[in-house]
Amino acid sequence: MLKGYPRMSELFIASEIWRLEQRGVPLRIYVLKPADEPTHHPVVDKIATPPAYLPPTTPLSGVALLPWLVRNAGPFLPSVRRYARRHPLRLARTMAVVGAQSVRAHKGWKPRSIYVKELLQALWIAADLEAAGDARWLHAHFAHGTTTVSWLVAQLLDLPFSFTGHAKDIYRESLNPAGLLARKMRAAEFVVTCTGANVAHLRRIAPEADVHLAYHGLNADFAELLSSAPPRAEPVEPAPVRVLSVGRLVRKKGFDVLVEASALLRRRGVDLEVLVAGEDGDEADQVRRLVRERGLEDVVRLCGPWSQEELLAQCRRATMFVLACRIDGDGDRDGIPNVLVEAMAAELPVVSTWVSGIPELVVDGVNGLLVPSEDPRALAEAMLRLIQFPDLRGRLAVAGQATVASTFDGDALAERMAGLLGAGTP
Repeated sequence: MLKGYPRMSELFIASEIWRLEQRGVPLRIYVLKPADEPTHHPVVDKIATPPAYLPPTTPLSGVALLPWLVRNAGPFLPSVRRYARRHPLRLARTMAVVGAQSVRAHKGWKPRSIYVKELLQALWIAADLEAAGDARWLHAHFAHGTTTVSWLVAQLLDLPFSFTGHAKDIYRESLNPAGLLARKMRAAEFVVTCTGANVAHLRRIAPEADVHLAYHGLNADFAELLSSAPPRAEPVEPAPVRVLSVGRLVRKKGFDVLVEASALLRRRGVDLEVLVAGEDGDEADQVRRLVRERGLEDVVRLCGPWSQEELLAQCRRATMFVLACRIDGDGDRDGIPNVLVEAMAAELPVVSTWVSGIPELVVDGVNGLLVPSEDPRALAEAMLRLIQFPDLRGRLAVAGQATVASTFDGDALAERMAGLLGAGTP
């Protein structure tokens, strides 16, 4: 169960699906929203399972429930009627669950519209799966809407379910209001998450739930590219120090901190080139404004998104990779950014922050450097250490590559995921 597919920012999910297929796990893929991105990663074309897209719906925000139903319910009604005729008691029980959550979340009798929408989606999937007759297990990615739908389908079909939680979906209470996340965790056969920090967080929410750690691992496309790529060579000096950073331009990535650190280094006479690759997000205008204010138009370049091939090529030419992650004001944060794993796999020394699960990947002074978040001066000093000491760069790069090979092997982690899913199937 996925919210959107395929998505450029969710290569780790496509890699997991492909690797599960390679291990003989028979899959169905249900996607709540129509595909809305014009491009996708090559691994998507290798996936044999065709996605089933649910009927599209219009936004709920600012719209009363009844007009929304009049406009959107039509494609779902045949599934609702078919299921209601066959399983009226299960439908009544599931509707009671939805109603109770609506009351808890809204503090009143009026149902919260999102749960009505999710019930319709669950009925559509349940009717389709029942017609196929071969579903034994349900698994959802992201712990909010997709998992809510999966939970409802599990109740409608009396099937076990599990889910993977990632980042803001487990930290933002507004995405699972009124204790919804804890109820879903208790109902699930197990929960998977991608960092040890997340495991600890989830176990505090529902201590009785069965929570497993499964790192994302190096994605399939990048692993394939690396398998045939020549070893990385150190940039020839005295070329400018080339710094890479990758991520959507949102606050939790800390690109403003990187810009400030770059300004400090520039004032100290460092010949610097900073390449930031990623889609625009809600911090894009702020980052561009800061670049202008600090006079760094000739230093910091916002490149837009890169393919995996371009990322590897840039890693081969770079001096270091820097990602100044922070915890956003509403609790959003990265787990272990996949781009850090990719940079380390490409034998590029990395600098990042002591945030969330990053210290599970980057051990300060051993296979990379870590600094406090929100601290441009500390970030600049760490970058300067890598600039001034080539031997340190080389040692950290080799150790980083070894860490990915030993602990973030995507094939081995997919085998673990296949085992978890297979453990519950007859």
